[in-house]
Amino acid sequence: MSAAHPNDREAAQPPARLSFTERYRLQNWFLGIIAFAIVLFLLVQARFILISLVVAIILFSLTSDAINSIARLRIGTLRITNWLASIFAVALIASGLLALAGVVLAQVNTVLSTTLAYTEQAQVAVADAFGFLGEDVRDSVLSTMRSIDISAYLRAGAGQAGSFLQATVLVILFVGFLFAERVWFATKMTNLLGDEAQAEKVGQIIGSIIRRVNYYLLVKTLVSAVTGLMVYAAMRLFKLEFAEAMGIITFVFNYIPNVGSIVATVLVALVTYVQSGDPGLTMLVFSITGLIQFVNGNVIDPMLMGHALRLSSFGIIISLAFWGAVWGIPGMFLSVPIMVAIMIVCSHIPSLRPVAILLSREGLPDTEIRRFTMKDAIGDRARSPDLPPATRRSAAE
Repeated sequence: MSAAHPNDREAAQPPARLSFTERYRLQNWFLGIIAFAIVLFLLVQARFILISLVVAIILFSLTSDAINSIARLRIGTLRITNWLASIFAVALIASGLLALAGVVLAQVNTVLSTTLAYTEQAQVAVADAFGFLGEDVRDSVLSTMRSIDISAYLRAGAGQAGSFLQATVLVILFVGFLFAERVWFATKMTNLLGDEAQAEKVGQIIGSIIRRVNYYLLVKTLVSAVTGLMVYAAMRLFKLEFAEAMGIITFVFNYIPNVGSIVATVLVALVTYVQSGDPGLTMLVFSITGLIQFVNGNVIDPMLMGHALRLSSFGIIISLAFWGAVWGIPGMFLSVPIMVAIMIVCSHIPSLRPVAILLSREGLPDTEIRRFTMKDAIGDRARSPDLPPATRRSAAE
């Protein structure tokens, strides 16, 4: 009887089974993928409500500290209550949002109504720009431009403008309910977590997110407003139409990191070329607008921003692409605030800390929180009764 071949014995052995740890990790990976797919589906399907909610939270955080200061004021013997201050804040935010919506809708209607009048002129101007390649290329470009249904895009733009007003009303409602709940937020957080120290730490994390996002928005608003005014002045200097619209578009698009300033500059140059048909004037306006964007965006903005965000440039691009794909143009505007919140939250979850390190600029995502924690620890150490008085004074200093 012949002995079995070694390869036959190896083939007869049962396959190695995964260990419990390996199966647990594999299960967690599959569950994570499924959870991410569900969250992504909900983000896309509920985008209108979620975008309005995020904007409302940002507006609430911007005005919450100011309302707390107003609530501490006294007029003679009368004290301004939290409810009165909250009502004043909601009324101020509502009036500001409605006024902004009116200005934006007016400019959108102006651009949409006059675009039809400039459609033929714009198509010819764009085709003429390729004239140096030959008459055949010019005719081909002109034929391609005329095949584009401009009216369909204008109708889509008008529909987006209409939904903008609906979103404004929804944001106002969200802000009102947030102010109504803000008085009980600390109590709810303590009861929810069941630990006052843990609730205080969560409050510090939320406070850090609010401070960084608020500072970013304030600096961005200031720089964008100055940039928009300078673009408006440049177009008025050359007696071009749509100066107001281009100034507002520049102001709005500058909130989109990296890409917004480029798009705004190209739009200004395109509008100039369509109106004048002069390549020399177009290049001059393009150069002036590009210089304004470069100085304000790469010199003044970083100088004012300092180390407030500490975000990775590559991480900003990834966040911009992701939220732009999920929520469209509104997601591009909200990509940086959302990224700041994700970075700070991940920095305090040990399993997610590598994500926070990748999103931060120097690999130090929680410098501000760590500073506050060290101060608290030093303060507790200084108040310890087990230390002699001289040591307590030294620790306090």
